[in-house]
Amino acid sequence: MATSDSGVLSRFSEMGPTWLAGAIATGPATIGALVTAGASFDYTLLWVVVLSAVMGATAQYLAMRLGLLTEAGIVTAVEDNLGEAWAWLLVADTVVAAGLAQLVIMKTLAGVSAEVAGFSPVVWAVVWGVVLAVGLAGGGYKYAELGAKVLVTLVVLLFVASLFVVPIDFGAAAAGLVPAIPAGVEGALLAAGILGGAVHIALVTMQSYTMRARGWTTEDSDLAVFDVGASMLVAFGIASLAIFLVAASVLSDPSLGAVGAATALGPLVGSNAKWLFLLGLWGAAVTTLGGNTVVPPYLVADKMGWAQDTSDSRYQATVAAFALVSILGVFIPGAVFGLLIQALAIGFVGTPFVLALVVYLLNDPTAVPKTNSLLENVGGLLLIGISTVVAGQWVKRVAAGGVTDPVSLSILSFAAVLAAAMLGLAGLSVRNWLGRDADRSMAAD
Repeated sequence: MATSDSGVLSRFSEMGPTWLAGAIATGPATIGALVTAGASFDYTLLWVVVLSAVMGATAQYLAMRLGLLTEAGIVTAVEDNLGEAWAWLLVADTVVAAGLAQLVIMKTLAGVSAEVAGFSPVVWAVVWGVVLAVGLAGGGYKYAELGAKVLVTLVVLLFVASLFVVPIDFGAAAAGLVPAIPAGVEGALLAAGILGGAVHIALVTMQSYTMRARGWTTEDSDLAVFDVGASMLVAFGIASLAIFLVAASVLSDPSLGAVGAATALGPLVGSNAKWLFLLGLWGAAVTTLGGNTVVPPYLVADKMGWAQDTSDSRYQATVAAFALVSILGVFIPGAVFGLLIQALAIGFVGTPFVLALVVYLLNDPTAVPKTNSLLENVGGLLLIGISTVVAGQWVKRVAAGGVTDPVSLSILSFAAVLAAAMLGLAGLSVRNWLGRDADRSMAAD
């Protein structure tokens, strides 16, 4: 157990759950969104990058608090206090958002593997699907993930070092701190994609399960807060800023792919930029796939009453099945960066609902022994409001373009269902608040 007087180095060694979330957040989709935003609109979306770290840390803090106070998985907490229908809606929301991300990231990993080592992307998709299924279900995946994390760290450090080499326009960067979304669907898509990388339903829902796996309780609250701040606010924030600023300073092609994006590192590492960037993207994809693969199985197992670890064969089978289904992602048509950003944006559409569930439960005295403070509620409501507005802007612009294809129809339907659920949750919150107010009045009389 961690004590309140633990030193900084001791706390770093004990960090875990949010560090894993931060590593997943710094995945190929986030890298793609940051690089594309910088290349497409220069420094205009810098405010979104800064906001993403703050919102990401706030979301993980609230999810962490709910997990510690309930000492249960988020699905169990929802079912015990809201009912089975709400729990199933949460599971469905997470499976859709995490599943889509899984397919697109597998396409990315297979494509980068083919670029680096040869062979067909289809062959690599099958190889990685089997590695995920066997490794995560059997526990032998950790060595591949360790190597991937080293590669991601290397590339992030290269972007940070590049800040001292590339000619950053500080005046334009300062102007980019003023909130503005470029006109058209693309600007809204990139804003939603950047925020979706930091505030994603998969990251929020997995927090309670990873903390339980570490055995954390309310006695570890100080360590948990440090974990959130150091991981999401500091480490993820610095990585995001570095990638975006370098891309905005060096790149100017909004349609660039992975190889084109690699030129952002050119001023620092020259001709090696392509391979270093591709290896970093490869490592980010491996790390993100590893974490993302277990998220839907966590929630399904929690809902079904199974153990959420490999000691339960049903959980093992669910993990293996989700890993193998991701192989199909290699057949999705389209450019990887565009697909990654769209997957993040769709996931972001599903995120306000889970944030609303977390804030609702943290204000329910029958769900948690200590409800939110005013400051925590202000942060939570701002988080829900900002994510709803940004996601809504993108959905609105998708609708304005005309619903002429199944993808647009699916996005709008997904958004409509979750918007209705959030309205229902708001109604329950008002009813509970009025009920508690009436009880207080009766007690006073």
